[in-house]
Amino acid sequence: MPPSSASSTDSTKSATGGVQSLERAFDLLERMADAGGEVGLSELSASSGLPLPTIHRLMRTLVVCGYVRQQTNRRYALGPRLIRLGETASRLLGTWARPYLARLVEETGETANMALLDGDEIVYVAQVPSKHSMRMFTEVGRRVLPHSTGVGKALLANTPDHEVRALLARTGMPAATEKTITTPEGFLAALEDVRRLGYAIDDNEQEIGVRCLAVSVPNSPTAAAISISGPAGRVTEPATEKIVPILQQVAGELSEALASQNPA
Repeated sequence: MPPSSASSTDSTKSATGGVQSLERAFDLLERMADAGGEVGLSELSASSGLPLPTIHRLMRTLVVCGYVRQQTNRRYALGPRLIRLGETASRLLGTWARPYLARLVEETGETANMALLDGDEIVYVAQVPSKHSMRMFTEVGRRVLPHSTGVGKALLANTPDHEVRALLARTGMPAATEKTITTPEGFLAALEDVRRLGYAIDDNEQEIGVRCLAVSVPNSPTAAAISISGPAGRVTEPATEKIVPILQQVAGELSEALASQNPA
């Protein structure tokens, strides 16, 4: 995000026609999230270009509203009131994605899913089931660990190796099946494959007899991925060659819709 310009008045209109103080407050919240959720005023000033008095006024307002809290070490952390907003927004994100998932089902014949990275876990926020009598089903709201899923690989593919290792150390790598990747080195090699191929595969790693193909949603406001899942007998190598371009195209269109101020 570009540095914000300093101004003695926070309530003036910005160049985009919005209220400058609101734009600055949301910019600071996003910078806090990018920094891991906790940050000092001097760090915010350095990254945003805003003077300390302006940042202090904005943060004081956010603290009063419950969107930020001041820690005992005088640093500021994202506040609990943001949780409700995030949970509601996640549900809406799944709602907006459903027409795109439905198109995936129509064009591939398999169950389509959307998942987000929430902390160290993958959470499924939307699904449209296949019309086949034999189909895959994942409950919306279900949480799984990233190392055994296609969406997990897609979401972590561009994360620095040291951060991936730290995540795996926190979660562990339990085996869901005998094909689950259970070593950091094996998982990092799989992420390299995702970067090279442009898509991720779960090949019987979460459930025997099931294959999933996944891609990330580029430039999503929060890390998101879409996938199709089906019986290994249908999601074969020849089928993969046909399905992946469809997944990538739909992910791009979904990205554009989420970036729009008026998503369809």
